[in-house]
Amino acid sequence: VQLQAFGGGLVQPGGSLRLSCAASGSIFSVKAMGWYRQAPGKQRELVASIRTGGSTNYADSVQGRFTISRDNAKNTVALQMNSLKPEDTAVYYCNADIDNRYGLNRAYWGQGTKVTVSS
Repeated sequence: VQLQAFGGGLVQPGGSLRLSCAASGSIFSVKAMGWYRQAPGKQRELVASIRTGGSTNYADSVQGRFTISRDNAKNTVALQMNSLKPEDTAVYYCNADIDNRYGLNRAYWGQGTKVTVSS
């Protein structure tokens, strides 16, 4: 099982970016999916998460600006980021709680995609 993330880059303050992440491999089912970020010198933090049924959770710092969504049929998760601020600059990691085809459950991480918000 692997997660592959796409969509990072450089954007000006107030701009938008969309991150996406796809899970592939020997997957039986994907449970919660989410995005974390880690800024230089800081700990990794949860940005947003979404359960199979669609319920979502957001960090206070991104509430109202970011939207997480998923496609259960394609095992993908996306993060639409609007009104970006310099403090959103970080490496963003997707995460998924996955049952593989052998009956094992564990959390998987994508490779990280860098988001830089700067003028």
